[in-house]
Amino acid sequence: MAFFTAADGCRIHYDTFGASGPRLVLIPGLGGDGRFWAGVARRLEADHRLIVTDHRGAGRSDRPEGPYSISLIASDITGLLAGTGGPAHVVGHSTGGAIAQALALDHPDLGLSYTISSSWARPDARFRALFTARAELLEAGLAETYQRLGHVLCHEPSYLEAHEGRLEATVAAAPHTLAPLTVAAARVRMLLDHDRLADLPRIAAPVQVIAATGDVLTPPALTQAVAAAIPAARFVSVDGAHFHPLANPEGFAAIIRRFIAETEQQIA
Repeated sequence: MAFFTAADGCRIHYDTFGASGPRLVLIPGLGGDGRFWAGVARRLEADHRLIVTDHRGAGRSDRPEGPYSISLIASDITGLLAGTGGPAHVVGHSTGGAIAQALALDHPDLGLSYTISSSWARPDARFRALFTARAELLEAGLAETYQRLGHVLCHEPSYLEAHEGRLEATVAAAPHTLAPLTVAAARVRMLLDHDRLADLPRIAAPVQVIAATGDVLTPPALTQAVAAAIPAARFVSVDGAHFHPLANPEGFAAIIRRFIAETEQQIA
C-alpha cells in the first residue's frame, strides 16, 4: 500500500504489481477503487509493471469535500506517474476513460498509449438524466438504492444471479463505503461536466477504444463517438455489460496485452 500526496495535500492511494515489462497505469471507473482491476492485474503483472490507482474521494484515498472534476483527478494521476517513474501506457474504464482523455489532451508527455473502455466524451440527454438521478439518490441519503441500481446497470443478468450474495453484501455496506455521500454525489455530478469531444482530434498517441455490446450505462454509441473523433483510433467491440473487465478479466487483459505489445514495437 502506497500513497501519493497531491499538491493540495490529498493522499491518493495506489498499488504496484510486476517487476518487468512495459509500464502501465490502470484507472478505475466511477467507483474509484483500484480493486476493480484485480482480475485484470493478476493476468498482466507477470510481464508488465502495473500502477493501479484509486481516485481522490473514493477507495482508500482521502475524501475531501471537493470540488471534484475529471481534470483534477487527471492531474492527480499526472503527479503520481511523474513521481513513480514517468510515462506509462494508460488504461481507463468508464470514468477512468474520461480521465484518460484528459491525460492525453492536457498532459500528453506522460502517456505512451491510451485505452479508453466503455466511456464517453460528451454527455447526451439520456446520460444527463441517468447520472443526475444517480446523484439525487445519494443526495437523498439512499446509498443502498444507489448501489443496487448500479449493479443492475453495470452487470449482466447471469452475473447478478451468480454473485447475488456478494452483491447484496455490497449493498448493505454502501452507507459506509460511499461515505461521505456529499462527496460521492459530487463525484457523480462531475461526470456531467466532462465534454472533450471537440478536443479529441488533437490526440496523436496510439489509442484503442473498447465498447461492450450490452452496455446500458454508457451505450456503445457514446464510446464509438470517442473512437470516431480520434485520428487512427482502434475500435474494439466486446460482449458483455458495462463491467465487462470485471466479468471477463482474461479477455480484457488479452486486448490490453496485444495493443501494448504492438505500441511498444512502434516505439522501438
